[in-house]
Amino acid sequence: MDIIFVMIAVSILIAVVFFILFIKSVKSGQYDDMYTPSVRMLFEDEFVSEVPKEQKSTSKSINQNQ
Repeated sequence: MDIIFVMIAVSILIAVVFFILFIKSVKSGQYDDMYTPSVRMLFEDEFVSEVPKEQKSTSKSINQNQ
């Protein structure tokens, strides 16, 4: 029965050590994404499928004047 308590204590200790190492690696910038910002501009283009209302009204008034 004593071995169960020892194993629980050891497993909690190992979990705490891994958690501390994870926090340390996050703070040091290990998981910073350096690639995505450089290619984000390539995928953000949106196609304009509709002419804005201002341009529609001006084009109609120009066509009516001619």
